Amino acid sequence: MMQANKVSVLVAVYNAEKYLSKCLDSLISQTYKNIEIICIDDCSKDSSAKILNKYASSDNRIKILTLAKNSGQANARNEGLKIASGEYITMLDSDDWFADNSIEKAVEAIESVPDADVSVFRLMQCYEETGKIVEYENKTDKKCMSGWEAFRLSLDWSMHGLYLVRTDIHKKYPFDNSCLLYSDDNTTRLHYLHSRKVIMSEGKYFYRKHAESMTSSCSIRRFDMLGANYSMMQQLKKEAKEGNLKDADKILNFYETTRWLNIVGAYWYYFNNKQHFTKEEKKEIYDKISSALETIEVRRIKPSLKFKMGYSPFKNFKLFLLSENIYFTLKKLLGR
Repeated sequence: MMQANKVSVLVAVYNAEKYLSKCLDSLISQTYKNIEIICIDDCSKDSSAKILNKYASSDNRIKILTLAKNSGQANARNEGLKIASGEYITMLDSDDWFADNSIEKAVEAIESVPDADVSVFRLMQCYEETGKIVEYENKTDKKCMSGWEAFRLSLDWSMHGLYLVRTDIHKKYPFDNSCLLYSDDNTTRLHYLHSRKVIMSEGKYFYRKHAESMTSSCSIRRFDMLGANYSMMQQLKKEAKEGNLKDADKILNFYETTRWLNIVGAYWYYFNNKQHFTKEEKKEIYDKISSALETIEVRRIKPSLKFKMGYSPFKNFKLFLLSENIYFTLKKLLGR
């Protein structure tokens, strides 16, 4: 295929010496050659910088940005985003890798549909402990869909968020610095929402699943999702106020309902795992849930939930706890 349109690949790097070479090897061996590889070293303390310099000395497509202080993955990616010059942008974590033809397949897909703005990779989950590779199953059979459909599917990750996107969309909606662990989530959803069409590609993204992954282990950081959800709602409201959100009420109501369900889900997670948290962590969790409740707009929540046990929206924290504790206790007793 013709390779007229450049692709910018953002690689945020922090203490990645163990995996970095595999990541970079997968990029320099891409069958799609018109790429720039922007590596942002987020003040690594290991030999990552040395590895980056070695690769950059032999391939002029590799650009290195070295940050003065460690500021997190979202900020690192945003610094790379500022200098990206491609027509399309994708990202690759420094411990992950692409199949040799991944970018070619992604570009091929997005350019096959005139109004497509996002091309989604096939996500291959690689379990580090066993070496097993399992493909992530998106809960849709559609190969092409509207941005609204992709947005809805992404809210509970019925469709994952690893893709190639048109640069103008990504630069308008950079990574969310307000929520460290969940910055990708908000960015993905905004990209989907503001896309005309989202298309599935055959390009494979290999995602390394670590045994100690923060998002898969029992961690208090899971509750940061509630703050990320609030940040997303504020962004959507801003978009609506500026007239950039078509069917604004429909979107805001749908997302607020999702946000409420996530609060209930967060408490369910706590209810089942409270024995793993310290007294100080329990207080922090209660504070996060209470703060989230205070910002809920009950009028926007799906009306049918108001009459469903365990899902009726209480803004009062004590009433919320009473309702959820009764509901979850019954749920456990009934084995559901």
